[in-house]
Amino acid sequence: MKLTIHGAARQVTGSMHLLQIGQYKILIDCGLDYERDHNIQLNENFDFRPEEIDVVVLTHAHIDHSGNLPTLVRMGFNGQILCTPPTADLTELLLMDSVSIFMEKANKGKHQRRKHKHHSGGPQPLYLQKHVMDTVERFVTIGYNKPFRINGDVELTFIPAGHLLGAAAAVFKVTENGEERSIAFTGDIGRKNYPVLNDPEPLPPVDYLVSESTYGGRMHTKGKSVEETLVETIDKVCVKEQGRLIIPAFSIGRTQSLVFALNKIFSSGKLPPVKVFVDSPMAGMATQLYRKHHNYVNPEAQEFYKNQGDEFEFDNLTYVETLKDSRQVSNYYEPCIIISSAGMLEGGRIQDHLFYNIQNYYCTILFIGYCAKGTLGYRLLRGDSIVHIKDRDLSVYATIKQTDVLSAHGDHEDLLNNIKSQDAKSLKGVFLVHGEVGSMQELADELEADGYKVTIPEKGVTYELV
Repeated sequence: MKLTIHGAARQVTGSMHLLQIGQYKILIDCGLDYERDHNIQLNENFDFRPEEIDVVVLTHAHIDHSGNLPTLVRMGFNGQILCTPPTADLTELLLMDSVSIFMEKANKGKHQRRKHKHHSGGPQPLYLQKHVMDTVERFVTIGYNKPFRINGDVELTFIPAGHLLGAAAAVFKVTENGEERSIAFTGDIGRKNYPVLNDPEPLPPVDYLVSESTYGGRMHTKGKSVEETLVETIDKVCVKEQGRLIIPAFSIGRTQSLVFALNKIFSSGKLPPVKVFVDSPMAGMATQLYRKHHNYVNPEAQEFYKNQGDEFEFDNLTYVETLKDSRQVSNYYEPCIIISSAGMLEGGRIQDHLFYNIQNYYCTILFIGYCAKGTLGYRLLRGDSIVHIKDRDLSVYATIKQTDVLSAHGDHEDLLNNIKSQDAKSLKGVFLVHGEVGSMQELADELEADGYKVTIPEKGVTYELV
């Protein structure tokens, strides 16, 4: 059995891991590498032959895990893609959105070149809608905790991981040369007591573990719950100050959890009614998929549905569909909450809301997720007094706040607990992926102090698992 980390090695994005059993090749995740965003075509440079991959196992739908699948298919992969039912549907939605983003960038590039009398054309899309549809046709869905025999020597089981609807850790039992060994890939590990999502389940004992390390060395804020944090902020901004609260949120996952939390707050009378706008067409489509796969939401959400109705609908909540309606939100002068994408403020309708509100003293922008360096969200959180939005430099008069109560990643303690559920003497090795080097090292140091054998793998290096 051999393991090669082809993506998310000593970085966060582009998860892609190759497990080889004899001549049989299994690819776990096939994500877009955002580190290559300056030249998206670099994602075509696979360090293996796509047509030689026998099967792909997809842990969850996020683009840094799924976003390069259509490229893999376009370049010759013709096997099955195994995932949970929600992951299949959410991935299709996200991949279609990726095509739109590629096309927008290509058209923008062409416009810029024509403007400067240079006609070589814009950057070519990495893949097209046709390639997404070819990819979707390869999905084979498997439920949680249901062993699935990939071939005579390999059995796969998906274990709930939290993080996103349908997200799973992939556990393989492998028979090779008459010996049985096991290896697990965590995917992204979620948090306990997260709105809508089930808690991550402990993994069974395995011989090898490939673990994400995004929040290695970092702890989430303790003390206040999601609802307590939101009540405190809404009460100050919308009730006492009669202002507006803008919450940038990813359309899939974060928005649904946020809406459910707001539903519980307003339906229980913890705050007087406040108008809530969800301004993201993709969020509306994703919410329909959450309804479709309602058996995958957590017991609290299912119980709420039985007793009080749809957890994603309540009085004063409006899902904004058309661009015309989105622009009308800016003319709503009563106190309100606007939830819009993208979460890091790079594109999407959120930019319109920022353009009209960044100079509003009675506006608060509440970040509920991570903002990568270089993004508009990062610049606002850094404290820049002037930011560039829609071709204009605007002074920042709005209040900028951030909370991590809705972060969907487990923190340092959660990661440690997940790994330490394995016996240090029985576990032959831990491979840390999907994290910055500093995060990986902090996690590795603490694990090694407790007797775990830890590797921070380099990209493209093959490890023999004996």
